[in-house]
Amino acid sequence: MNPSTSVVENSSPIRLDVVIVGGGFGGMCATYKFREMGLKIQSFEAGGDLGGVWYWNRYPGARVDLPSIDYSFSFSPEVEQEWTWSEQFAAQPELLRYIDFVAKRLELRKHYQFDTRVTSATWDEERKLWVVKTSRGEVFESTYCIMATGPLSVPRDPDIPGLDRFKGRVIRAGRWPHEPVSFKGLRVGVIGTGSTGIQIVQDVGPQAGELFVFQRTPSFTMPMRNEKLTPEYVDEVKRNYAGIRNSARNSAVGGTRPQSTRAFFSVTPNQRRVLLEDAWKQGGLSMLGTFSDLLQNPEANEHVAEFVRGKIAEVVKDPRTAEALKPQGYPIFARRPCLDSSYYETYNLPHVHLIDCINDKIIEFTEKGIRTESGETELDMLILATGYDGLTGALMAFEVTGKDGRTVNEKWAEGARSHLGIMLEGFPNLFMTTGPTGPAALANIIRISEHDVEWIAAAMKYMDAHHLTAMEPTEEAEQGWMDLVYELSQRTLLSKAKTWYVGANVKDKPQGLTLFTGGFAKYAELCALAAKDGYRGFQFDHRAESAARESEARGVAVDAIAL
Repeated sequence: MNPSTSVVENSSPIRLDVVIVGGGFGGMCATYKFREMGLKIQSFEAGGDLGGVWYWNRYPGARVDLPSIDYSFSFSPEVEQEWTWSEQFAAQPELLRYIDFVAKRLELRKHYQFDTRVTSATWDEERKLWVVKTSRGEVFESTYCIMATGPLSVPRDPDIPGLDRFKGRVIRAGRWPHEPVSFKGLRVGVIGTGSTGIQIVQDVGPQAGELFVFQRTPSFTMPMRNEKLTPEYVDEVKRNYAGIRNSARNSAVGGTRPQSTRAFFSVTPNQRRVLLEDAWKQGGLSMLGTFSDLLQNPEANEHVAEFVRGKIAEVVKDPRTAEALKPQGYPIFARRPCLDSSYYETYNLPHVHLIDCINDKIIEFTEKGIRTESGETELDMLILATGYDGLTGALMAFEVTGKDGRTVNEKWAEGARSHLGIMLEGFPNLFMTTGPTGPAALANIIRISEHDVEWIAAAMKYMDAHHLTAMEPTEEAEQGWMDLVYELSQRTLLSKAKTWYVGANVKDKPQGLTLFTGGFAKYAELCALAAKDGYRGFQFDHRAESAARESEARGVAVDAIAL
């Protein structure tokens, strides 16, 4: 179903009800929902197929860090029963197979143009519609525009001079080649030790001739404890999917991860140690859910951080390497929690070298490799696992122009703003899924996507039933939401680390935590309240004929009173 990538300028705009931008989980969900509503839709994806981040992230070791049964669609009971996961934490190839299965089962690809970027979207105030242009030269006019561009879709290179001078091979984790990559006998350098870098290091380390890990900020990582799923367990899950999904929707994280109401200091030191050891053995994100106040109480947080640092020292044989791997200076879980299968063990291999760039800073890339303050490291291959322009990057990567010629880039010049993480004041009929002022990266992204699409669909039905042409938040409602987001952010330790959560990984990007930190269930509750009683906090435009009828009716009523 892939169209030609050549430019095919259409002589006249194509009229639609809904344009959907993005082929990840949010875009797939939106495409299915609005198609089933009988709307005329067109979906676009810059990649060659569906999958979003999983289409692009084909790097060695790529694997989801949520349980597979949780990280999957819930809107189709048929898909739930027909698809079977093989592992507790699915690897990227299995995730792509799942996405392919869903796409075929629900016939989604026929609604997509692949290898197509939306280059601009402009609101036509007079006609109350969006004019959308693509990299293929086509023009579409649509009542609604859905930005399912995701919080992590614009990779970024490190702010280190000289990358273009390096004569070896450069591979970006977020745009990994589709063909196999061999590391045998090569001197490989990796920059970036977040969740992606950790997965790459533990997979590439045993394969490379030599591996040099340039660590600028060490991450806390815990054992994944992945396991194969038995047929008996899968049958249990399928019988109980309804209850599993209900629990997820009513949880703070939008998923099934265990959570506790137990405060850290409410149990004795010995009991705390037993609970932490048990969480370490259980694996996954169990430790984050062991105590309720780890992201509110700095002292409790430091106790848990020190426990994990002790585990690093138990695994890594070289004391200097172990010490360099221990994260310091920021709270555990304030950076994205990482899971691994053999990350720390990899540093015990004699050909794997950790370069501590806190004490030996990177100066530049050279023709032969990387120069740090202590000297040059020669490399044959360089892998960049340096993350994304998160949360806002995707929507600011092309020109989106709302009322009075104002662009999203101008609106977000000092940081992301929106109402409910779904709509922006000044941009009528423009909707986002997993927007940057919702829970986004802090909860199960598929649950958020499904929630947001359902909310948008309900808003569309409301508009149609009431003869409305355009919808947007009021300035007061948007400011009220941002005030709440800010107030909640002051109660968490998430802003105490320099992460992409707060924009710290992109030079000159506005700093601040704009994520809704009140939990997924509370977020869904607030969205439902906003929709109740006629969408308080939103302003609407009426259809011309409806407004005329109302004006005529008012005129008749005035005449009757005059008589």
